[in-house]
Amino acid sequence: MQRDKILAVIGARGGSKGVKHKNIRLLLGKPLIVWTIEQALESGMFDRVVLTSDSDAIMSIASQHGADVFFKRPAEFSSDTAPKIPAIRHALIETEKRYQKRYEMVVDLDATSPLRSTDDIRLAIERFIANDYDVLITAMPSRRSPYFNLVEMRADDKVELSKQLEKPIARRQDSPQCFDMNASFDVWKRDVLMRSDTLFTGNTGIYVMPEERSIDIDSALDWRIVEMLMADRDSQC
Repeated sequence: MQRDKILAVIGARGGSKGVKHKNIRLLLGKPLIVWTIEQALESGMFDRVVLTSDSDAIMSIASQHGADVFFKRPAEFSSDTAPKIPAIRHALIETEKRYQKRYEMVVDLDATSPLRSTDDIRLAIERFIANDYDVLITAMPSRRSPYFNLVEMRADDKVELSKQLEKPIARRQDSPQCFDMNASFDVWKRDVLMRSDTLFTGNTGIYVMPEERSIDIDSALDWRIVEMLMADRDSQC
């Protein structure tokens, strides 16, 4: 697929709670959101890299670092309880309207996952196209398995394995392979994004990333871990 048919969308609300103002907080001397903007631009995969945000401060910084910033995210897509997919859809609609063109693929890059590489972006898009998926999610191998050591509480306060196999297993390694969604980025066919409010369509693929590139910053501890990993990576370059 040609680059001019692929749109990158970066979402960043202003009201973060786990880490206050995290999207513009400095991470190794650079606002967090800038890491993702630069990865998108450096990947060479996108016609445009569009920001969707309700924050003037985030919009200003993103614009200074090469993102396309031309609309403010409406309040109904910006609350703590607002789902993410309608905001991505809104960004696509606004972009197509502004530039009078139709995109065939949309990649939603999460600003709070700066450990991804540009190769991750390129290889995931190639996988998406080669397999003709509707949607592709990113994930890492799961540390726990619903077939072995992940349990649920029943109504009677007893616990049981989340998923039962006909024949119980004695080792986690013998259970079906499971993955943790890492919230790094998702890839969509345009028409699927426009009609669906779920990532799981029956034709959803996966791009697996290692744990060291899979941390989504949602707490002060996450921030410290990401900062340490990035500093260590930079020292080895």
